[in-house]
Amino acid sequence: MNWLEKLRSESQCPPAKPRVPLLWNGQIIGTVAQGLLDNLRVDRLLGQRIALTHKKAPGMGEAWSLTAPEASFGLNALAQLLREAGSIGPWRDEQIAVSTAQGQRVATVERGAVRVLGVVTHAVHLVGLAPNGCMWVQQRSATKSHYPHQWDTLMGGMVAATDNLKQALAREVQEEAGLDVTQLLKLEYGGHVDMACPSDEVAGGIAYMRERIDWFSATVPADMEPRNQDGEVQQFQCFDAATLMEWLVQGKFTPEASLVLAAYLKL
Repeated sequence: MNWLEKLRSESQCPPAKPRVPLLWNGQIIGTVAQGLLDNLRVDRLLGQRIALTHKKAPGMGEAWSLTAPEASFGLNALAQLLREAGSIGPWRDEQIAVSTAQGQRVATVERGAVRVLGVVTHAVHLVGLAPNGCMWVQQRSATKSHYPHQWDTLMGGMVAATDNLKQALAREVQEEAGLDVTQLLKLEYGGHVDMACPSDEVAGGIAYMRERIDWFSATVPADMEPRNQDGEVQQFQCFDAATLMEWLVQGKFTPEASLVLAAYLKL
């Protein structure tokens, strides 16, 4: 198995532990590791008119059903319980959209909870080219909780609940690379890659990543150079095709960036 076959195989893997559906109004909005919520003091939520009920759901077997005055209120209260129990990713005070399997947005939840709750997330990446055909890439900050020091596309970030895809692209390009997306040349939508695999964001095998990554490509004008604005990038480099391929094969890029770059290169 070559590096790309291995990467694609690892990007589509079952959870490390069995998971059960998390329901809102009878619709699946996520999944949780079997037994995880059994150990939480979910009874503490009753005072907020929030209930988590363990039940048998028609057609899906075991499930947890969330009842609350409003879905976002209930999910964020659950996120706080998980935080107190140490069963959550880094808390970011950023809300991520929560949708049904049919794509209907029904709520938002703290970003640090999405992997534990098995919520499908949405990300956007930009493949940035130089006018001479080389490719701009970034090295992630040493302080990043996920893949510190590894290499990434020119820009990659999660789509927040307040953004649509194009808004997220513009915001992340500005924050990570200090570039105005309207000044980039030949901006084109490239496609998407999907990931469904265990996440190491939380220990114990209780986190699962389900993400759609939409990617774009564009040329950075010769008189412009990426400069990080949010402290999440160590450096930018411009690689020729040979160096890019060598580093991809060596696994120096994050899995997400590697899949996006492979798609761009039509590997």
